[in-house]
Amino acid sequence: MSRPTAPHADHPDLRADCGNCFGLCCVALPFARSADFAADKAAGTPCSNLQEDFGCGIHDRLRERGYPGCTVFDCFGAGQKVSQVTFGGRSWRTEPGSARTMYEVFPVVRQLHELLRYTAEALDLPAAGAAHRELREAYDRLDALTRDTADTLLAADVPALRAEVNAHLLRASELARAAVPGKKKNHRGADLLGARRRGAKLRGATLRGACLIAADLSGADLRDADLIGADMRDANLCGADLTGALFLTQPQLNAARGDAATRIPAGLRRPEHWAS
Repeated sequence: MSRPTAPHADHPDLRADCGNCFGLCCVALPFARSADFAADKAAGTPCSNLQEDFGCGIHDRLRERGYPGCTVFDCFGAGQKVSQVTFGGRSWRTEPGSARTMYEVFPVVRQLHELLRYTAEALDLPAAGAAHRELREAYDRLDALTRDTADTLLAADVPALRAEVNAHLLRASELARAAVPGKKKNHRGADLLGARRRGAKLRGATLRGACLIAADLSGADLRDADLIGADMRDANLCGADLTGALFLTQPQLNAARGDAATRIPAGLRRPEHWAS
């Protein structure tokens, strides 16, 4: 896997490539029978739908079969990194002795790749140019760590790294949103569970870490809003404008509800389950 010299948010290294992964999200991670998963599965146990080629047997009908939780998960490229770089293309099936370590490394690299994805997006923001040097340095350090040994990865202080990188991301967000005219609303970490915000004027607002579960944001203006870490499960985005939204990810869109009138940032795709 080549090292990106000019990172950007939609770089192939930061997108899941299931064809080069050993089905790690389907094995390493646990899930419980619920509205998101049709059955219980313990960590380190292959999902019953995992095939011999590491593909998912019901990938094109996960929601119909009771596994919507799988559709809102994204490893941001960590799966293929662990499979092909950390373990050199040797799977947990061919080398069972490596399985436990591989399963422990995967969630670590997944967190690092999430940080890489956010950092790459910040580097794509021209208005955040004053923060680009620190962001590029952070990106290079994170990228180098993801290519290190399993032992080094397991010893990494991920919370400390997250706090360090988040300071740079926050600065980039503030610089980018400063160009938005008018007063920007601050809903950072807000509990907006089920809130009625139909048609809300939230352009350039910060909704970092906000709980937007089942919130009605239909027709809302969310242009240039910072949505990093916002919980958007079942949020109504029908007719909303998310053009230029900062740090919005595909899993967040997949977890929400929208329609053909919902405007989304370039680089993200309209979920298939959204209303036409």
